[in-house]
Amino acid sequence: MSAMSTGLSYFDELRDNPEVIDPPQMEDAMDVAEHVHDPAQNALKSNVLATSSVRDLLECPVCLNAMYPPIHQCSNGHTLCSGCKPRVHNRCPTCRHELGNIRCLALEKVAASLELPCKYQSYGCVGIFPYYSKLKHESQCVFRPYNCPYAGSECTVIGDIPYLVAHLKDGHKVDMHSGSTFNHRYVKSNPHEVENATWMLTVFSCFGQYFCLHFEAFQLGMAPVYIAFLRFMGDDDEAKNYSYSLEVGGNGRKMTWQGVPRSIRDSHRKVRDSFDGLIIQRNMALFFSGGDRKELKLRVTGRIWKEQ
Repeated sequence: MSAMSTGLSYFDELRDNPEVIDPPQMEDAMDVAEHVHDPAQNALKSNVLATSSVRDLLECPVCLNAMYPPIHQCSNGHTLCSGCKPRVHNRCPTCRHELGNIRCLALEKVAASLELPCKYQSYGCVGIFPYYSKLKHESQCVFRPYNCPYAGSECTVIGDIPYLVAHLKDGHKVDMHSGSTFNHRYVKSNPHEVENATWMLTVFSCFGQYFCLHFEAFQLGMAPVYIAFLRFMGDDDEAKNYSYSLEVGGNGRKMTWQGVPRSIRDSHRKVRDSFDGLIIQRNMALFFSGGDRKELKLRVTGRIWKEQ
């Protein structure tokens, strides 16, 4: 008795979701009878009901995500996904019986016959996909939300571009500028100390798009370096329609960089660690700063343009 109680507390949802399938209600039967003369409408209604029921069956009772082969089941027929099987220590979360290595082949075959909407439907995707193709599509769906591009904290906010622009402005207090040219000054009192923190992220609005300018210091080997790069708030295919240049200098010398902005689909760290931007060694940065080399003073200028 205690083992069963433990199982139920481990899987509380089962109390509210009994597995017994209720027979059709009389109202449903009358509704079907009234439309028996319309085979197309009758078939459509049956298909919708069946698809919904099967989708419920394909929901893992532990993680609540859709199950994909191999789908496991216990000797009593309770199912769960392969990812959750190790988490329950080979015990069925419903009845606490040992799971073993039983595959639910029938449910796997039923799943293959389903066609489902993309999970990013609320973001604008109207596609319908076979069950086993759905995951691949969703990993590449152009409507999937973006991660917040702010690199100064581990922000977990996701959304479409308009939502993220508002979030950067209101949530992170990021500077917003209109125009395709920029002129920034970076001052650091102790250039021998390097924190892996982003300098002020700036968002530029031009050509009907948004761009994120990053500038930061980080450790490369034994010496600190500075890097500036641009990211495009959109997909990579659109990012390739634009180019940008960066320039830093002083004392009659200058360094320039020209490149293509990276999509914010690529994380800030991925772009930074690929050195895809203007990189300034500390000694060169101090030379540009002039004076006694005890204070870093860099002026970074640049522009964005659209390729024809």
